[in-house]
Amino acid sequence: MNRHLPFVLLLASVLVGLPGAAPTTRAEETVTLRIASLAPAGSSWMKVLNAWKSTLEKETQGKLKLRFYPGGSQGDERDFVRKMRVGQLDGGVVTMTGMSMLVRPMVILVLPDFLDTYEKLDRVRERMAAEFEKMFVDEGFLMVAWGDAGKTRLFSKQKIEKPSDIKAMRPWMWKDDLVFIEFYDVIGANGVRLGVPEVYPGLQTKMVDVVTSSALTAVALQWYTRVSYMTGHNSAIIAGGMVMRKEKIDSLPPDLKKAFLRTAKRVEVLLNKSIRRDDQKAYEVVIKKGIIATDTSKYRAEWDAAAKQVRDRMTGRVFSKSLLDAVQAAAAE
Repeated sequence: MNRHLPFVLLLASVLVGLPGAAPTTRAEETVTLRIASLAPAGSSWMKVLNAWKSTLEKETQGKLKLRFYPGGSQGDERDFVRKMRVGQLDGGVVTMTGMSMLVRPMVILVLPDFLDTYEKLDRVRERMAAEFEKMFVDEGFLMVAWGDAGKTRLFSKQKIEKPSDIKAMRPWMWKDDLVFIEFYDVIGANGVRLGVPEVYPGLQTKMVDVVTSSALTAVALQWYTRVSYMTGHNSAIIAGGMVMRKEKIDSLPPDLKKAFLRTAKRVEVLLNKSIRRDDQKAYEVVIKKGIIATDTSKYRAEWDAAAKQVRDRMTGRVFSKSLLDAVQAAAAE
């Protein structure tokens, strides 16, 4: 028996390789993409993303699966970027803070009082899509879907009418948010640097008393329960999107890659439509809950002057003058 064992093993290996001899298991056929987000489970974002997950798996007969990690379970956006770079995550649904860790000039889309309407932002992203997407490709990533998180407002415990009011407060600064780090430096406020998961405890303990947020985000993360005011005007749109490791997407079989990219564009349309609608609803909800929308129009000149100073200080250091001019021209068309 021992003399024939090598022959038996060789014969078995040949038979396994024959068509139909040993069908490939489902697990061997399946590819799973791991994608992180700060959006809480059950939020407007995750409802759309989970619907996409189901649709994509159905369209690919289960060959391509999406595994979402919501609610900051993979850390903050800095952690997402680090894990994507080393291959522990395949993608992330991120704000411009996360995007700027991959492509710094992208913060140009969220400068204060610059692209402060959806119409301006959409024009810029549509007309400059190829240029922006190439920036990500050069860094080894794909921008597969643009997204928003609502209109940027300041939520606070005390009334804010003009920028100088913030100097006596303790505003939250996202550790990696280049724009608001610059903004608070311009107006002379001492920001408190925290990650997103630390903000709610910071509001509870009065470590911070001003947060930058959209109404939708403030509701989703329950920040609105710890403040009394918000600025009536919005300074920008919280822009972001889904970025994926280019190497991972390019490694997919052609049919799966095509299905992923095609359905991601459908998700872009659905997300933007639902988030913009839900942010307006959230704004109305927080008003009903007693949050006071402060009229800042009397001090418009002060807000504009601070915003211009932020742009001037970042031009040539974070983004080029030529990119600023191109974005301005696209927004104005």
